[in-house]
Amino acid sequence: MISVAEALERILKAFGPVPAETVGLSEAFGRVLASDIHARVTQPPHAVSAMDGYAVRAGDVARVPVTLKVIGAVPAGALFEGEVGPGEAVRIFTGAPLPAGADAIVIQEDTEAGDGEVVVKESCKAGNYVRPAGLDFAEGDPGPRAGRPLSARDVGLIAAMNHPWVQVRRRPRVAILATGDEVVMPGEPLGPSQIVSSNGLALAAFVRACGGEPVQLGIAPDKEEQLAALAAGARGADLLLTAGGASVGEHDLVQKVLGEQGLELDFWKIAMRPGKPLMFGQLGGTPMIGLPGNPVSALVCSLLFARPALNALLGLDLPAHPVQQMVLGGDLGANDRRQDYLRATIAGNGDGRRSATPYGRQDSSMLALLASADGLIVRPPHAPAAAKGELVDVLAFADLVPGL
Repeated sequence: MISVAEALERILKAFGPVPAETVGLSEAFGRVLASDIHARVTQPPHAVSAMDGYAVRAGDVARVPVTLKVIGAVPAGALFEGEVGPGEAVRIFTGAPLPAGADAIVIQEDTEAGDGEVVVKESCKAGNYVRPAGLDFAEGDPGPRAGRPLSARDVGLIAAMNHPWVQVRRRPRVAILATGDEVVMPGEPLGPSQIVSSNGLALAAFVRACGGEPVQLGIAPDKEEQLAALAAGARGADLLLTAGGASVGEHDLVQKVLGEQGLELDFWKIAMRPGKPLMFGQLGGTPMIGLPGNPVSALVCSLLFARPALNALLGLDLPAHPVQQMVLGGDLGANDRRQDYLRATIAGNGDGRRSATPYGRQDSSMLALLASADGLIVRPPHAPAAAKGELVDVLAFADLVPGL
C-alpha cells in the first residue's frame, strides 16, 4: 500500500489544463477564466455627479447663503453643451456628466430652488460629490485573472469592462462507470440480493459541482464482454471514474477486463480508511481512477483524488486538501497504519473557534452519516489517542466542493 500523499502525487502528474473555449458572458458564471481580462473602456468615462443636486463652481459657494442662476439641467445619460460661469449653476442628477466649468456638486438637500435660480445654503470644496473619470477603472486596467472561477461579481465587472465574450476552460468530460450485478437504478425492481445504486448519480453530481461534465456509461454487470463494451465509451474523456471492482476477488473484474483493453496500472491500494482499494492508471490515453464500490468510500476518495485532478484539468491552483485546525468534540482512540478520514459535524464554539465532533460509528456502509456530516477529521497513520478539546485537522466539505 502507498500513502495518500504519494497516491495524489502520482495521480496529479497525469493531468494538465484542458483547452479553452469562448462563451457569452451570460453563460460564464461559475466557469474558470482561461485568459486575463483588461478593461476596454474607462469607467466612468467622464467626471460625473454622485448625487442629485446642482453643479457649481466651488469658489462661488465658499460663502453662503448665495443665490446662483440656473442655466440648465442635465439628467444621467445626457450632456450639458454649455459651460458654467461665475454665479451660475446647472441642475444635475446622479450619474450625469459634470458640465464644463463646474468643479463641485451641491446636494439638493442643501439648496432652495426658485424661479430660474437656486439658493445654496451649505458651502463645499472642489470635488464635492464628483466621481472623477476612471474612478472605478481606466482602459487597460486589469480585471479578473485567468484561473479564477467567475462569481456574479466577476461577471458584473467583466460586463462593465465591455467584454461580451470570455475565454473559459472547457468543462472536463468525466466518464462514469459503475459495476456490479447486485445494484439497480433507483425505482427499478429489486431482486432478493440487490441494492439500489447511488454511485453513478452521486459521482455525476460531484463532477458537476467540481466544474466538470459527467458522461454516464451505465452500470456494467459482472460479465467481461459487457464491462468491456461499456468501458469503451470512455474514449475521448478527460477522466474515467469507475466505481466497484477495484479490489482482488472472484467477481472483481475491472482490473482484468480493462487490463485486456490496454489499462496501464500505476497502483491499486492506498493506506487509508475508507477507500483502501483505489486504483489508478491510463486506459488508451485516458487517466482512470478506480473507486471502491462502497458509496461512502467512493465519495471520500473522489474528494481526495478526483477533485484535485479536476482542479488540474480546469487550471485551478487550489490546495488539494485544504485542512483547518478545529477543536475535537469527542475522544478518539489511537489510529492504526492507515490514514483515517472520520465523518464529523462542525459547530461554532463560544470562543470563536470551531469544533469537529466525529460520529460514534464510522462504518463505511453508512451513507446517511456522510450526507449529514459537515467534514472529515483527518488522522495520520499511527496517530495517538486524542482527547476532547485537542486540535485536529479537518477537511470541511464547504471548503472542498460548495454544494457537496
